[in-house]
Amino acid sequence: MPTYDYRCKECGHAFEELQSMSADALIECPSCGKPALKRLMTAGAGMIFKGSGFYLTDYKKTSSDTTESKPKTESKKEGDTQVKKSDPSPPDTSKR
Repeated sequence: MPTYDYRCKECGHAFEELQSMSADALIECPSCGKPALKRLMTAGAGMIFKGSGFYLTDYKKTSSDTTESKPKTESKKEGDTQVKKSDPSPPDTSKR
């Protein structure tokens, strides 16, 4: 149920009221008793995500997911040497 803001046009009293969306707007001010309430337009609290079924709880990668997707590197053994293969560039065949 949403919370609605009200303000009295006569005395200026402002308050919030928890009402269902289908409920009629309040008319009588609880402070002065006059029928001068006006429902105010507010931004509201926004969306609240609770429970399962959302990105953070269901689809977020965990630390174990990221380690499994990384390629495993081989550890060098003592005495092994790494040979760099150089990619020889093709000979320049263009004539100037």
